[in-house]
Amino acid sequence: MPVSDLSHTAQDYLKLMWNATEWSSTPITVSGMAEKLGVRRSTVSDGIKKLASQGLVTHAPYGSIELTAEGRAHAVAMVRRHRLLETFLVDVLGYGWDEVHDEAEILEHAVSDSLIARIDQHLGHPTRDPHGDPIPSAHGEPHPPEGFLLSEARPDSRVVITRISDDDPQMLRYFTELGLAPDVRLTVRGQRPYADATTVRAEGSEHDVDLGSVAAASIWVVAG
Repeated sequence: MPVSDLSHTAQDYLKLMWNATEWSSTPITVSGMAEKLGVRRSTVSDGIKKLASQGLVTHAPYGSIELTAEGRAHAVAMVRRHRLLETFLVDVLGYGWDEVHDEAEILEHAVSDSLIARIDQHLGHPTRDPHGDPIPSAHGEPHPPEGFLLSEARPDSRVVITRISDDDPQMLRYFTELGLAPDVRLTVRGQRPYADATTVRAEGSEHDVDLGSVAAASIWVVAG
């Protein structure tokens, strides 16, 4: 069954399950999905039962939800669609990186596999979207994400931003004002856990920036 044969709701559920565990080792629950989607827990529970009956997920009562091999393949296909569309909107149509998530959420259900393949070719087969999230290959192979949270970086260490969460458009605009984006090099000037602050300085800047705990937990970095 191609992913396009699934309902939009099924596509959303599978993609959400994949996204939830890509950068975290904690499996998502029905309650967590309901909160993310803004729907009732019973609605998600019914949806998961349908996916389980199709052999796309496994779900232990009152436990976590896991994708089967087939469910994982469909989830990866949807993630690929979403991230290629975000990249296309930014690189070709001139959208801001804070504007593309909701647009891609709509378009990903309407595009064909053929159109996605052409977009991929036109973009030169990118491996990351504008926020640094890895784009799965055309063969359904996800590129393993790299990095750790900026809030976990050691003081006086040098790091490179590899990914910034796109959950909050306002925060993305804030990061734009600060000049923070994937591939920007930072020096971690200090960690003040009791003040909920991480102090960084971007390469080429003469000024330190204090990031609160929410902001620092939205940025992934690699040693650099």
